[in-house]
Parts: sequence; structure tokens; C-alpha cells
Amino acid sequence: MFRPLIVLALAVLLSGCGYNTIQQKDESVTAAWSQVLNVYKRRADLVPNLVATVKGYASHEQQVLTQVTEARAKVGSINVNADDPGSLQQFEQAQGELRGAIGRLLVVSENYPQLKADQSFLSLQTQLEGTENRIAVERQRYIASVQDYNTYIRQFPTNLTAKMFGYATKPNFTVENEAQIQQAPTVDFGAAPPAAQPPAPQQPASQPPASQPPAPQH
Repeated sequence: MFRPLIVLALAVLLSGCGYNTIQQKDESVTAAWSQVLNVYKRRADLVPNLVATVKGYASHEQQVLTQVTEARAKVGSINVNADDPGSLQQFEQAQGELRGAIGRLLVVSENYPQLKADQSFLSLQTQLEGTENRIAVERQRYIASVQDYNTYIRQFPTNLTAKMFGYATKPNFTVENEAQIQQAPTVDFGAAPPAAQPPAPQQPASQPPASQPPAPQH
């Protein structure tokens, strides 16, 4: 008879202490992290085809090709734990190295007109640019989710509930500019810098009107 009342009282108590909200925010972080892993995997999956395509036209660019291959292998070897600050930092660093290696490879490709005209290469470049944009968006969502979760479980009285049920603050990605979290940047590896505008021609200095000869006297 009293058991349902006890269960109901516990449910109300936990709800009032923020337990349900903590759970929801924790699940949001987990979902955001899954999306981050998906887009990073998508980029890594594009690398073998990119390397093979570039090698077909620029096989002697062995150094940069090796750098990309090794960076991808390093990313794949990391068993990341998003709740471990050291593991997350190692993962973020490896992903940054892969992105840098891909960028250098695409810069090298600018020296090979036939490669730049290859349809497979153009398709891969487009997919990479789209994937980089998705990575930026999903990283921002994850950063925002973790910040929201961490802020909530530090507040009173939810901090007591979090401690009671073992919910701890989570490490986060590095944020260089927090004001940009809500902006979705565009990444274009192949974009050339804007051409310098020529200086505007200087206007010739205005000449004073020529003096008129005096009218003849009659």
C-alpha cells in the first residue's frame, strides 16, 4: 500500500533536485559526441582515395603523401575516452595533425594542372570541404552541450544530486574563441587568397582657370 507512495515521493524528490535534467543533459552530450566521431570518421575514410588519386599524378611527392597516411593511421589507433581529459586532448591533437597533413597535400596539388582537372580529385576535394564544415558544426554543438551540462551540475542544489549519483564535470574541446561557437564557419582548402586591388588612380590636381585678357577700352 505504501510502496507506490514511496516510489512517487522519490520520483518527485529526484525531479525537484534536478536528477532528470542531469540525465537529459548527459544524454545530449553523448549524442553530440557520437556525431563528432561520425564526421571525423567520414574524413578519415576519404583519405585513402585522396592519396591514391594524388599519387597517380604526383607520385614523387612521397613526403607529403606519407605524412597524410601516417596521420590517418595515428587517428585510427587512438581509443578515445571523451570523459578523460588526457585522452580527449590526444584525440584532438591527432585530428588536427590529420587536417594539417590533408591541407598540405591539397596545396601541393595546385602544382599539377592535370590533377586539378581530374573529376575524382575534384569530387574528393568537394567532399573534404563539406566534411570539414560538418566537423566544425558538430564540434561546436558538442562544446556547447558540455558547457551546458557542466554549468548545470555545478549549480546548487543540482551539484549535490550530481555528486550523489556520480555525475562529474566533463572535459571539453579547446575553444579558441567562444564567441564563434554559434557560427558555422566555411572551410575551403583550395580557395586562393583574394587578389590585391590596384590602388585607385590619383585625380590630377585641379588647375586654376586661365586669366582672361582685359577687354579693349573704347
